[in-house]
Amino acid sequence: MDYCLGMVVRPRAGRDAGRWCVIFALEEPYAWIANGECHPLARPKRKKLLHLSRTNTVLEPVQLTTDDSLKQALQAFTAGGTANQGGQELV
Repeated sequence: MDYCLGMVVRPRAGRDAGRWCVIFALEEPYAWIANGECHPLARPKRKKLLHLSRTNTVLEPVQLTTDDSLKQALQAFTAGGTANQGGQELV
């Protein structure tokens, strides 16, 4: 599975390492990610695909409309410390 819009990812490098985020745009070899907190939808972070761990979870477009809905969607991942709901990390 390649990277796609709406995919839940976890940065492996940089100050964002370990925080769950969602891909909003792809420009090889970069992805624009946001998590609704330190990187809101209005100011996503550009990150190299090499530095992202992908999951097999893709969020619905409805969950990506506001920062609050994005935070709520990612809360399921941050609560358990690991990906749940079918979101195992793919290394």
